[in-house]
Amino acid sequence: MNYEDDLKSALNTLKAGGVILYPTDTIWGLGCDSTNAEAVERIYNIKQRSDSKSLIILTDNINRIQQYVKNVPEIAYELMDVTDTPLTIIYPGAKNLALNLVADDASVGIRVCSDDFCNELIRRFRKPIVSTSANISNNASPSNFSEISKQIIDSVDYVVTHRQNDYEKHSPSSIIKIESNGAIKIIRK
Repeated sequence: MNYEDDLKSALNTLKAGGVILYPTDTIWGLGCDSTNAEAVERIYNIKQRSDSKSLIILTDNINRIQQYVKNVPEIAYELMDVTDTPLTIIYPGAKNLALNLVADDASVGIRVCSDDFCNELIRRFRKPIVSTSANISNNASPSNFSEISKQIIDSVDYVVTHRQNDYEKHSPSSIIKIESNGAIKIIRK
């Protein structure tokens, strides 16, 4: 399948409330519409994960963050400016997202993606996309498509073809949490 048809198929699946399996700027992820609670619930079920563990979202540019967070602290922009690797930031005060996506403390993890395919998909979708590792909870995260289980592949509505033959080992992003008082906590290096 060519790149454009792959994008359109993934986009149509998201618009229909489906779940996709797709490459990100880090590892392959399970994704859906971040504002659709039923689609988010499907991802929890696929991963066999408790919905008390929140999921992160990807956006295509820094300016969209304020649409999904009540107050973006200045330090977040500074961190994103200086990082040279993918960085997920957990912000307090999530808004405009499916409630089952948001953590119990009303926070949400957001990463500005640096993958061209993802960014074009998000831009066309006009909303952030859920991103969580393409594995059953407590199993190892796949570092490329070849490591994704058949169970996961068979459970989604669309599997993106882009980068399936990329055997480079990819790693999850770093995660930093910014508390409402401005304190920063490193969750994953």
